[in-house]
Amino acid sequence: MNRSGYYGRLPLVAIIVVLTFSSVMVAPAWSQTTKADTEQGTPAGVGMQLAAIGVSIPYFVGKGVFAIGGGIVGGFGYVFSGFSEQTAKSIWTPSMYGTYLITPEHLTGDRPVRFLGVAAESERETAVPVQ
Repeated sequence: MNRSGYYGRLPLVAIIVVLTFSSVMVAPAWSQTTKADTEQGTPAGVGMQLAAIGVSIPYFVGKGVFAIGGGIVGGFGYVFSGFSEQTAKSIWTPSMYGTYLITPEHLTGDRPVRFLGVAAESERETAVPVQ
């Protein structure tokens, strides 16, 4: 196999991986029951669903890249801080938590879009401040 063939196929493989992850993550969003379910049969409801899908694909890619980068940087922070889990979690929580899919509720303003994640209440209470 020549080297140009391998590197020539790399963008195609990357596109296939991104589309696969996108399609896997979009299906659970459709199965959620919300108050907007009554509007799905209307043209406005269908338009909102299509707009949510159209916005979710590039948003998911950006959020996924940010989360992977945060995971890597958090791992480095964990190692270079002397294996301090608190340091790693302070990087992992904002980068890996948050909204991954945009739904019609996000577009109408009924639900906030959280690009940066927030720790759960139980995790905030047990966290010990770093001194």
